[in-house]
Amino acid sequence: MFSSETTLRVRYAETDQMGYVYYGNYATYYEVARVEALRLIGLSYKLFEDNGIMMPVLNLHCKYHKPAKYDDLLTIKTTIKKLPSVRIQFFYAVYNELGVLLNEGETTLVCIDMKTGRPCGSPKILIEKISEYFKL
Repeated sequence: MFSSETTLRVRYAETDQMGYVYYGNYATYYEVARVEALRLIGLSYKLFEDNGIMMPVLNLHCKYHKPAKYDDLLTIKTTIKKLPSVRIQFFYAVYNELGVLLNEGETTLVCIDMKTGRPCGSPKILIEKISEYFKL
């Protein structure tokens, strides 16, 4: 299993009139955490795209427990629980600076060959870099 943590501070523009993070911003938080998780192991979406593979989001699930608020320092734990294939599933847990779980989510991305527009296997470099986290 692979896990990483990313921190970000809630900006005023991300909140609603009540001072809570607007619900739609969690998808952006997940993306930031996902990009940073891949960067941690030396990968990037740009690298995949330069090699002809795009990875659009197939589905998004989000569960709200408590609101994040303006100026909170959030920690987003990103986990990949199984080796990717055509699809790669990311799980997220968002905590405030007191360690309170605020939100949980999950995204599934699918690998698409940019030339054909059809699903394809995960990039070889992704499997090589992430496999070490799944060894017993």
